[in-house]
Amino acid sequence: MTDTNTLYIEMRHNAVDHLETAILHGFTYATAGAPLLIADGLKGHNSRDVEIPGKHFTAVKIAQGIIDADSMVVLSRVKGHVLTGMGGAIKNLSMGCSSRAGKHMMHASVTPEVVPEKCTGDSHCIRHCPADCITLEERIAVIDAERCIGCGECVVACPHEAIKIDWSGDTQAVQEKMAEFALGAVQDKREKCCYINFVMDVTPHCDCHGWSDSFIVPDVGIVASTDPVAVDQASVDLINKQAGLVNSKLKDNFSPGEDKFCGVYPHLDHTIQLQHAEEIGLGSSHYELIEI
Repeated sequence: MTDTNTLYIEMRHNAVDHLETAILHGFTYATAGAPLLIADGLKGHNSRDVEIPGKHFTAVKIAQGIIDADSMVVLSRVKGHVLTGMGGAIKNLSMGCSSRAGKHMMHASVTPEVVPEKCTGDSHCIRHCPADCITLEERIAVIDAERCIGCGECVVACPHEAIKIDWSGDTQAVQEKMAEFALGAVQDKREKCCYINFVMDVTPHCDCHGWSDSFIVPDVGIVASTDPVAVDQASVDLINKQAGLVNSKLKDNFSPGEDKFCGVYPHLDHTIQLQHAEEIGLGSSHYELIEI
């Protein structure tokens, strides 16, 4: 069993706290019969650049443990998302298989900025900067925007949260970047991966929140495929066939056949990630549904 450290500072942002959180939730060798590995290392720095034919990236930062794996079974719960409209296998591959710096690459759109009052001048960011674009001036870190490559290593290296993250990038770019990271995650093992989507407990928000919400549709079941684009497309189609649940975050598109995620986030087009994933060769949105 594996996961990668989160970009935000909570109980899964380093391997020690991450393992403790997993154990508290029952993910142990004794209960699952498999060991748990945090794929990007103790502090989320263990990754390698994987070359891809992308629109936004020519290389993406994938966790070393993911690269070393010979094959993968990717388990995802399909749900809504405040930034991408929907999250399934593609989002799980991208965010779940990238290092913390990789997660920053997907979310951020501008050069990181130092918060002077939080900076201690301990040089953690300087030691981890691959572009050598950070210096100390009067014991405060300063980033040279012209030399910065936007990798995000300084953000994840700083233990004081003294380097800000910009979460304001437009949703189209974020979704396209997700698709490109997903491609990098399976680039060396595309014929040795399978994808299982749980289309159950479909909440309007992402699992990264510390709370949940009412489900927007009844449970559908479990969808499986060897194609991450097909499994997400089928999941969305099955969700849209359901009648939306009242007294949920769903405000529109209650009727069967109407887009439920657009009913929660009318300003977001969640199909962008599927379209771009297909364009770059991650998979196909065409599928045959076989019920078991």
